[in-house]
Amino acid sequence: MQQRPNILYCHCAYANVVPREVKEEVLQQLSASGKAFDAVADLCEMSAKRDPALKHLAQQGELKIAACFPRAVHGLFGAAGAPLPQDVTVLNMRTQTADEISKSLIDSPSEEPLEPK
Repeated sequence: MQQRPNILYCHCAYANVVPREVKEEVLQQLSASGKAFDAVADLCEMSAKRDPALKHLAQQGELKIAACFPRAVHGLFGAAGAPLPQDVTVLNMRTQTADEISKSLIDSPSEEPLEPK
């Protein structure tokens, strides 16, 4: 069984609270990275509709989410009956730069090349 990607990108399509330039740059850098990721149009809408996909996303290990304020993201998942574990990393596209977010999403210590001995 193939494991789902552990990166979730929210495009925040229905609220103009995330700077367009930031979310577009994050999406472009994720796409160019070659890493697998899930992208959703809007976590707020998914939460309001209690989308069952949120439960599947919440159960993924080591999940990193690019969206908005961490407390809001945790609240959205909780309201949908899919509480996030505390170890989930939520990156805030409202306050962080695209480069900061992309680096955190794409760079993984487990994927760094090993130093020759």
